[in-house]
Amino acid sequence: MHEPERSVPMPSMRLTARQAMAAVTDSYVELTPPERPGPGRPDGPLGWQGYDTARARAHDRTGEDESVVTALATIGGTEAVLLSFEFGYLGGSLGERTGDRLEAAYTEARERRLPLVSLIATGGSRMQEGMRALAQLQRVAGQAARNRAAGLAHIAVLRDPTTGGGWATLGAGADVLLALPGAQIGFAGSRVRPTDADPAAYSAEGQLAAGQIDAVVPPDRLRGTLQRWLRLLGGVGEPGAAAPDPVPPPAALGGAGLPETGWRAVVRARDARRPRAEAYLRAYFDDWEELHGDRCGGADDGIRCGFGHRGGRTIAFAAQCGTATRPAGFRTAARLVRLADRLGIPVLTLVDTPGAANDADAERAGAGAALAEAFAALASARVPVTSLLIGEGGSGGALALAAPGRLWATPDSYFSVIAPELAAAILKRDPQEVHHTADQLRVRPQDLLALGIIRDIVPPARDTAG
Repeated sequence: MHEPERSVPMPSMRLTARQAMAAVTDSYVELTPPERPGPGRPDGPLGWQGYDTARARAHDRTGEDESVVTALATIGGTEAVLLSFEFGYLGGSLGERTGDRLEAAYTEARERRLPLVSLIATGGSRMQEGMRALAQLQRVAGQAARNRAAGLAHIAVLRDPTTGGGWATLGAGADVLLALPGAQIGFAGSRVRPTDADPAAYSAEGQLAAGQIDAVVPPDRLRGTLQRWLRLLGGVGEPGAAAPDPVPPPAALGGAGLPETGWRAVVRARDARRPRAEAYLRAYFDDWEELHGDRCGGADDGIRCGFGHRGGRTIAFAAQCGTATRPAGFRTAARLVRLADRLGIPVLTLVDTPGAANDADAERAGAGAALAEAFAALASARVPVTSLLIGEGGSGGALALAAPGRLWATPDSYFSVIAPELAAAILKRDPQEVHHTADQLRVRPQDLLALGIIRDIVPPARDTAG
């Protein structure tokens, strides 16, 4: 068993595999590497002249005999299977023996029902083994699929560099992606990119802006961040277990009185002083960590998704923040719901948007397909989803995050098939008839209850017994 000393360095990008492991763990026990049958061909499967010599030099330099070290680890009191790449060993490249170790680590995680944490620093597949090395990507992908089907979480830490097939499988295929500042991240390594390529696109910060990773974490905060994620996602149920109990909707944070008219409901919901998603998350959760981006090149700051603790229970959340939701926001919410469903974690959604973004950029980004993806994720979720309308319920953009049959509303909210102003314009009514149109649309919380759209109107916390 290895127990880090007090003087262990922070997990900077160029630490060795073992230094990186020591920097984030309480302790770890290395897994015994699997042995390949037979002596093997000199200079590998291709007979690449000098390959054996290169491996010997790499061993002398690093003390390792392969580019990855695997272990059973404890991180903040949570057990996990840990794998860490040694970039000093042939650039952290993946060969057949690397694949053996990775496969064994994934299998160990399944057998012990533990999450997987990968500390990645790799330049990609090993050229000296040719297609035999490249085929390891399919092997890793197959193992990852088995772990996903088993309901096990995978958290990846992207060190410098994380490129090539290692990024496309171990990295981008993980459930939660954390990166160290300034790390090179991308499918193309630095020596094979177009000469005029923007280097920012291949950085941790650039990938965060593009919605490809969840967070850039400074070295001195990485250990604590991993601990929190593992506490949230580390304990999972058995495949086929009964669905978890649904979570209760949050208490209302605004006023208790119901609006007298439809237009008054709209005005109250649009009031800038009304409590928004941030206030509801703080009141509902003890702590939380957030996902970021849709993994398709986009991110929407108008929606917050992640996992939080409430009374020791892990709950997933997707919360609209009062702005028009963009396609990336709907895809991020769908990603959150699918992950929670796979891990057996109940979901809470907070509905608050004037509607789906409908500008030209939104259309080019696939607004319709993104909405369809969000609708499908909620409709097919096996875990219970609880939804609370906390402000504006603007048409399909709001409905896409409202759980069918499990929607509650606060007194200072409204839901409408279309904004009253737009309805009046479509009907060619005088602008002064907007108030009357709002009444006709029956958008008030009490109207929604009478129509069977919501289950109930939640009272403010001070009016809630217990």
